[in-house]
Amino acid sequence: MHYRQRQTTPGSRPLLSQDRIDAVRVDAPQDIRRAAQALHEIALSCGFRAAPAHDIADKRTPVDAEGNVLARDVFGWSEDDRVWWRNSRIALDSPLTTACRFESQPFWVNAKGFHLRQPNAYLEAINLANFESRAMTRAAIVVPVHLPFGQIGAVSFNPLDPDHTDLSEEFLAYGDAFGVYARTFIATYLHVMGSIQSLPPESRLSKREVECLRWAAIGKTDLEISMIMSRSRATVRFHIHNASVKLNAVNRSQTVFKAAQLGYISLGH
Repeated sequence: MHYRQRQTTPGSRPLLSQDRIDAVRVDAPQDIRRAAQALHEIALSCGFRAAPAHDIADKRTPVDAEGNVLARDVFGWSEDDRVWWRNSRIALDSPLTTACRFESQPFWVNAKGFHLRQPNAYLEAINLANFESRAMTRAAIVVPVHLPFGQIGAVSFNPLDPDHTDLSEEFLAYGDAFGVYARTFIATYLHVMGSIQSLPPESRLSKREVECLRWAAIGKTDLEISMIMSRSRATVRFHIHNASVKLNAVNRSQTVFKAAQLGYISLGH
């Protein structure tokens, strides 16, 4: 069945607008609570409650400038022991966070499966056994937020009615707009709150360094790379070592991984 995408919220206000995008944007620490409140109100207007995570690998959850937990103080999640932002294992156990590692576009999910505009075989292979207890929701629209240096954030939009588990119409109506608001909030939150650079400022790789790493990424040894490039093995080692220094990597594998994070090489098929 084809659903027409809704362009307004239930209150007839345009769902996606520049003023709302600006409202969820964080320009300074003192803006965090205001931006979170704006995201909260957008979600509520569509019948959802937002659950933001700035880094699915981090046990911490987004906070305001004073360190107050946004999930509790703004988004209205309770303090009970099962609440998602207090579960230290959710990054490993939840099928929602698992899916965010393999998908960059919004999707919705319930115990019956993942639902996207385009199919994703990786998501189809995710185990959904005991879905409700592992995901801590019966259904959700999820926006993965893929960030520089391989960091992954996410915002889950959970229906206010816990018994409403078919989100097909809501996904087509709100999914794209939720994607814009979630990415804006998480990316700008991290830009303001992130104080440690993942890489040195001068991390640009040379053409030869990239070429060596491309071959290293598919398992070629230094000797094999030297034969392919018609260079000495010492020269290959020199280029890979220089790349590791520029990327602040501790070994060959991490050098390849960081180069892939920055888009110099591909680890895909």
